[in-house]
Amino acid sequence: MPAKEIKELRQAGKLEEALNLAKAELQAEPDNIWPKRNISWVYYDFLKQNSSPEHFDAFISWLNEIKNLQLPVEEKMLFEQLCWQVGKMAFSLLKTTPVDLHKGIRLFEAIESFHFPKPAEGYSFLFKALHKALKETDRYIHFADWWDFKNFMPEDFQKEKMPNGKEVMAVAEQAYIAYAKHLLPKQTQFGEMVFDKEKAMAFLPILSDIVDTYPQFQYPAYFNAKLLLALGDKDHMLSALLPFAKKKRNDFWVWEILAEAFSDDADKVFACYCKALSCKSPEEMLVSLRQKMAGILISKKLYNEAKTEIELLVEARNSHGYKIPNEVVNWQSQEWYKTAAPQKSNFGFYKQFTSTAESLLFSDTPEETVIVEFVNADKKMLNFIASESKFGFFKYDRFFKDVKVGDTLKVRFQGGAKESMYQLYTAIKVNDEAFKKQFMKELQGFVRIPAGKPFGFMDDVFIHPSLVTKYKLTDGMQFTGKAIKSYNQEKKQWGWKLL
Repeated sequence: MPAKEIKELRQAGKLEEALNLAKAELQAEPDNIWPKRNISWVYYDFLKQNSSPEHFDAFISWLNEIKNLQLPVEEKMLFEQLCWQVGKMAFSLLKTTPVDLHKGIRLFEAIESFHFPKPAEGYSFLFKALHKALKETDRYIHFADWWDFKNFMPEDFQKEKMPNGKEVMAVAEQAYIAYAKHLLPKQTQFGEMVFDKEKAMAFLPILSDIVDTYPQFQYPAYFNAKLLLALGDKDHMLSALLPFAKKKRNDFWVWEILAEAFSDDADKVFACYCKALSCKSPEEMLVSLRQKMAGILISKKLYNEAKTEIELLVEARNSHGYKIPNEVVNWQSQEWYKTAAPQKSNFGFYKQFTSTAESLLFSDTPEETVIVEFVNADKKMLNFIASESKFGFFKYDRFFKDVKVGDTLKVRFQGGAKESMYQLYTAIKVNDEAFKKQFMKELQGFVRIPAGKPFGFMDDVFIHPSLVTKYKLTDGMQFTGKAIKSYNQEKKQWGWKLL
């Protein structure tokens, strides 16, 4: 057996001599595993010798030579080394200009029958490389199914730290995102919609499990919702999207997706678009959304606001060399457009509707009714009562220009209080007379002011000195007014005070 001689020739760099000897051995015993094994390593050395992009065709031809040997799964050492070499070639191809995506496909096709050891570090490296090479091609799903996400190692679910200190999204998260993106419905060049519903339905439980198991992953929940929406399951889509959307609520596209979830309700769609356009985003990313909004504003005959949107999107498109859509050109030619008076932006207009949109985002947080017990207009703070066991204060300027004592509100709290101060998700004014009656009452009777004191009482109702002055109250005077429940911090008990 010339195995030793072949190895020595390889190590001496005499690959042609090693190849001739290995070929002769294989021809003599074509079914023997040892000649196959010997020549496979010679092929591997030629492969390494041609591992740069300019020798890509030679690299593929040597891979094909190895493939034709039909080596068994037991050849783990060779297959492990091939993982690294193929991965390196894929990464090298990505650095060429322009990137030839077809070469990535050829590389994958050449190794598809190989028995790579898995899970293994080399196999994960191979995935990273081919994932990047194939993620923009129509072969990605086929590649991912072949590689099989079950072979990810624990470290593949961790962020990767680059030499410059920058952290990169975990490769496993990248993989699940890319797979989901490729499953979403696509329109062909002939206008036909392509959507493999069965495959999408099969992937959903897997993706949902990733969302639950790796809550630090931000984007799988988003694509989970997109797939549910594509499958027409809007109810589950909303529950899947909301936790993610809350974290990313300052990103305009979150609100576009929520608008899709409520596509049957024009008012909710409109509110979501208003919220989306109130988020800070590069103008070139908003052009499609502004066009949708302009169409809605035109239908509402809000021509000044519509022209504002159109001028903003036209400016953004022109500055980036984008074509102006025919629909927009048509709007610009109409009489209403010529007479409308645009603003610098519609931001003030959007704010009228953003609370409606935010209430959708936090619809899984129960609303609570509260009554305003005190208002500090200078600090934009108010004291509220929800019940005798829940009361405190919060800033109201995000939700209202002004409020007054006795107003009833529907609010969503962000968890508990910190030293009686609450944070809110949403707040709207409501007229809840039944709730109000629990905490307010009509007064009619005689004022009692203790001798030498600036305050007074009407039965069990406390009258603050400022109200004694305001209403010019005197002891024994008959008075009609309103009272609201109030908590006495010093006495740690509930009482009533005059409004």
